Amino acid sequence: MTSKHEPTKQFVTGGAGFIGSHLVERLLAEGNTVTVYDNLSTGQTERIKGLLGKDEFTFVEADLLDNATLKSAMSGHDFVWHLGANTDILGGGQDVDLDIKNCTLATHNVLEAMRTHGISRLIFSSTSALYGDPPVYPAPENAGPLRPISLYGAAKLACEGLVSAYCHLFGVQAWMFRFANVVGARMDHGVIFDFIQKLKRNPSELEIWADGQGQKPFFLVEDCIEGMFCAYRNTDDWCDVFNLGTGTTTRIDNIAEIVIEEMGLTDVDIKYTGGRRGFPGDVPKLLLDLTKMKRLGWQASHTSDEAVRIAARRLLGKSDLGSDNG
Repeated sequence: MTSKHEPTKQFVTGGAGFIGSHLVERLLAEGNTVTVYDNLSTGQTERIKGLLGKDEFTFVEADLLDNATLKSAMSGHDFVWHLGANTDILGGGQDVDLDIKNCTLATHNVLEAMRTHGISRLIFSSTSALYGDPPVYPAPENAGPLRPISLYGAAKLACEGLVSAYCHLFGVQAWMFRFANVVGARMDHGVIFDFIQKLKRNPSELEIWADGQGQKPFFLVEDCIEGMFCAYRNTDDWCDVFNLGTGTTTRIDNIAEIVIEEMGLTDVDIKYTGGRRGFPGDVPKLLLDLTKMKRLGWQASHTSDEAVRIAARRLLGKSDLGSDNG
């Protein structure tokens, strides 16, 4: 087996997505050869266009449900980062096949392709949505019973079960990460993005789903990627799971205030749809226990409020707080 620091051939599903495209840049910067496998249902070639044509980069536009293409494309790789999935939680409640196909079945196909080619190492992007309304607050990785309230969370929980079984039966070694709300440049969904789009359409009014009192942890995409690398390089269990996020939260009302301020707007009329949840499957209150990652020396570089502001500034084409980086 190659060293964890030695450049290898890396296979990234969902590599044209928001998080995936940032990950691919990091992998290439470290000298790896990278294949991105993405059907562009939510991914965008715009995010990876600067990489196209590089000798060390390959892009395969195909679906994870296409087993033949997936197995052919994965051949010869040393490591799999499986980020490809449905990311539309609300849409998954309307099209009830969306998550079982694009999360659970897709993950089974990835694992089968790995088994076929004898690829043993996997990093899997799970989600904090599988905690549902957390039974423990803040929620540690061993919280239970896990009772997701969205089909997305349920599908990801099933994925974790499949990954664990393949680790036990077929010699796969996996690092699974339950993300909080990842934010930053290149986002094309989520509350920050949605508020900006709404206010661009109508700068005098902003509709906020639910009552605005929901509060969740938000952290930057580069912190998310650094957290995955930190856990992978500093642990060696056969199958492990890690929370990634920040120890602070941001209220939805506060996100609205930050976005309005960064857009330079005044006298915005806030309207609420009412209720505790913004939509069926929404978790209004979440905080993750990050003790496990802190023991490895990782923590988010900004508070949740700071991450929200930086993400808003990036989406608006402004520089980060105290920097010249957009």
